[in-house]
Amino acid sequence: MATTQIFFASSLYGTATLAAAIDSGAFSDADRRLLLVSNNAAIPETTPSLDEMAGFERLRDRFDDVLSWNETIAPFHPGDWSPRADDVPLWERYLRLLWNLGDDRIELAVESIQVNPALAIAQLFPDARLHVYADGLMSYGPTRNKIDPLVGTRVERLLHLDLVPGLEPLLLTEFGVAPEVVPAPAFTKVLAELVDTGAALPDVEEPALLLGQYLSALNILSPDEEEDLHVRMLKGAVGLGHTRAVFKPHPSAPARFTRTLEDEAERLGVDLTVVDTPVLAEVLYQRMRPALVVGCFSTALLTASTLYGLPVARVGTDTLLARLKPYENSNRVPVTIVDALLPAPDDQAAVAERRWSTDTGALTELVRTVGFAMQPKILPQLRAEAERYLSARLDDGTRRYFKKKRLTSLGLPGGVPAQLGFLPRNAAVRRVARKARSLQRAMARR
Repeated sequence: MATTQIFFASSLYGTATLAAAIDSGAFSDADRRLLLVSNNAAIPETTPSLDEMAGFERLRDRFDDVLSWNETIAPFHPGDWSPRADDVPLWERYLRLLWNLGDDRIELAVESIQVNPALAIAQLFPDARLHVYADGLMSYGPTRNKIDPLVGTRVERLLHLDLVPGLEPLLLTEFGVAPEVVPAPAFTKVLAELVDTGAALPDVEEPALLLGQYLSALNILSPDEEEDLHVRMLKGAVGLGHTRAVFKPHPSAPARFTRTLEDEAERLGVDLTVVDTPVLAEVLYQRMRPALVVGCFSTALLTASTLYGLPVARVGTDTLLARLKPYENSNRVPVTIVDALLPAPDDQAAVAERRWSTDTGALTELVRTVGFAMQPKILPQLRAEAERYLSARLDDGTRRYFKKKRLTSLGLPGGVPAQLGFLPRNAAVRRVARKARSLQRAMARR
């Protein structure tokens, strides 16, 4: 029986990860390899799909054909649509006809298995071997939603880049899924193939590179706060002695996000260049060889330091740790990792010496404790570890990673003492607290 491997991707970075895994022999031989592309933007019609981005053609030769998930399920949005259970056999027959799969044995490699569209695709091929690959730092955190065991128990492995050496992913550990590292040399070799893509890129050498993430689109920051975050990145670079900067905005961010930054650069006397071409940050690392990379919690900060040996600095993680809601927000572990590992711009010696926090054991304990606090029902086996960590390590340096209310609700050390646990749930106490806050605000306005 013939075997067809279907690789699902929604980003160029993810496609590069798949290409590196294929090149390194992580997948066995198959009769056909298909790349299934999905554009998950809020309005896909206004945003280029990954197969339209500069550099995609360099990755295209790993696959026999490229398919569009958006076209397959049109007019539905990839992030919203999933099959009804009774319709799965009908959909599988339809896809086998549409994609000329016949009776082939199917293998799937997908990202973000806990949500659609990857979850929907896994459900549509219930007999397929299933591999998950990690597109960034989120793999170090817990699975964000409970996954149907009919899907979760089929996952054979989690392929990921070793962006934080010594730290193992929590993703899918509830199903006993083993992590498997995609070799860094294979990944950097793939990225080297993209180095001369994006002909319109500015010719700037050794600038401070600022990475935008468009956090306001996720309702984490307001647009004004996000603009201020970019200004803080610029000021951090200036404080380290840089007078030439390049800003790489998120591809979906509006043009107005650069205006405040441009005004501030002019005021500070900084030569600022804005990259208008959608391109991977790693391409800029190779083209410009930045003297510094500044960002909030982008995965690209870790690839800059781990894979390219570039000095990095993080800005705004303190704000994000306080703002992320709900506590189980899947960005929490990436923010925690970057905040705990990488230096802020005001630590000039650590930035210059490319000095990370080197206590991998402490980071592992922190991430596993945060992971349990995020998803206690998915990772109940981590409770004892979390209790030990919080009893021994919760102090002024680590308290920012946890919310007292969350610790209280889970009965963990650091929350409200058990004998006072009734207070947050007491209606009379809540009324008094609301009145006190109201009076406090009224006095502040006077």
